[in-house]
Amino acid sequence: MNVIITNQNQSSIRSLNLEIIKEMNGEFSAEEIASTFKNFFYQRMIIDITAIKEYNDINNLQKLSIALDVDKLVLYLGNTEVSNSNEYLSALISMGIYNFTKNVDGIMYLYNNPNTYRDVAHFHNLSGFQHDETDDKVVQKDGKDTFIIGIENITTNSGATTLTYLMKQHLDVNYNVAAIELNKRDFSYLPDKELITANDDKIKSLVTKHRDKDVILIDLNQSKVGAKLCNEVIYLLEPSMLKLNKLVALHRKKVQELKNKRVVLNQSMLSSKDVLDFEYESKAKVFFNLPPLNERQHDIVVLNMFLKKLGFDKQYNEENDKKGKILGIFG
Repeated sequence: MNVIITNQNQSSIRSLNLEIIKEMNGEFSAEEIASTFKNFFYQRMIIDITAIKEYNDINNLQKLSIALDVDKLVLYLGNTEVSNSNEYLSALISMGIYNFTKNVDGIMYLYNNPNTYRDVAHFHNLSGFQHDETDDKVVQKDGKDTFIIGIENITTNSGATTLTYLMKQHLDVNYNVAAIELNKRDFSYLPDKELITANDDKIKSLVTKHRDKDVILIDLNQSKVGAKLCNEVIYLLEPSMLKLNKLVALHRKKVQELKNKRVVLNQSMLSSKDVLDFEYESKAKVFFNLPPLNERQHDIVVLNMFLKKLGFDKQYNEENDKKGKILGIFG
């Protein structure tokens, strides 16, 4: 069941073939919308941009991106000049809001085929890099779209290094990829001479050096410097009772802090039902549920499914899709 929030475009949105559990019509502040749906369960939320009070102020959209699950959000922009500007769209993408459209037919398409970052990267003002010493960030200069993904362990030893390695091996088939490990030397034990190890003080120059790549993978190892450079960060949880209880004991609110982040259950034996129970109990949405992987296998179906969900469609084919459906893999 779905939520629709409309104003000037009510009739157009109501004409769609959607099952509606709740509807709001009028103009509402970001705070009103957030408080109304903070603990409300729904499949998708379709928002008419004109229903957001002062939507021309991008900070109001940021409030929604923090309070709501952006993966469930479809934003109808209509033909408003402000919301269709390159600056506005780029800001939405920076917040993780990828599902936006200026025509009604696009709502139903996004409802069934949600965008990933790669679908909207051409709108985003992030590519090609130079150092900006004033704010310690890497910023766009030369127009090259390099997708930078960080992989971070949340529970101890959750497999970030091995997953980074396997992602590189699979993406190498169709993409130009660099993989960097920060502040450790575990890459030296893996059979790939292209793997790079570095400390925080070298990461910016390495990203600049490899800006010709399609993808840069970074095994973060708690590096805040590296995390700032990423378009996406994947947060790995190994959902065993031992590791989860240890995490909660040491960092009581850590799982709740992962709300609206890319949480991946790694080395997981949970069923689809178990994952739903985990989401309910932790209040964190699971982006993907990865079982233990065979490091010696060259074409891992479930890993290809994971890469597809991240936006790497070249890595995925109909045969994998058939296998995935047979396996009944959650994700």
